[in-house]
Amino acid sequence: MTQELIDLRTSILEERYADALLIVDELEGMSKQAILRNIESFLRRMMIHLIKNQVEQRLTNSWAASIEGSLLEIKKLNLKDNKKSHYIKPDEWEQMLSEEIEAAIRPASMEVMNGKLTRSQILERIDIEQLISVANQLLALTYNHSVKELPYIIDEQLIQLPGCEDWEFEKTCSGGDRTLASLPDRTR
Repeated sequence: MTQELIDLRTSILEERYADALLIVDELEGMSKQAILRNIESFLRRMMIHLIKNQVEQRLTNSWAASIEGSLLEIKKLNLKDNKKSHYIKPDEWEQMLSEEIEAAIRPASMEVMNGKLTRSQILERIDIEQLISVANQLLALTYNHSVKELPYIIDEQLIQLPGCEDWEFEKTCSGGDRTLASLPDRTR
């Protein structure tokens, strides 16, 4: 990118504005690709934990924190600088989710059941359509809720995952009750 900036400066100084605009377009494309790679990374991290949840039928606070953190980062990264539009629209996640599920299976196999399952055994045990559906529901939250309220909304969605009844019970019993109803009115 440094060379592109040097070329841009030179083009402007030499009044080659058409060349300068081409370089600006190239820089914008590079920036968008970097943002999309970051989104993919957080999406993969979220999918690893959703796969673990689906196979093990449970949710730990660590997994919930990772899913929440991934969604918060995706929300921030996906919002363009104009704060009004997104790099990835709500109806454009399908292809990326399919690719990231495939990329997440191997890392998930190292963690599920303490690494006792192979990639193919994980594939036999997961419902990819269900994973995509859950991921789409969670991603949809990033378009409709502020960063401040999103963690509470995510918790409400996570307790609906398989085996998460115990997670909600532990969370509530440990004094960590975080429900939208417990938020002050100004944060809703």
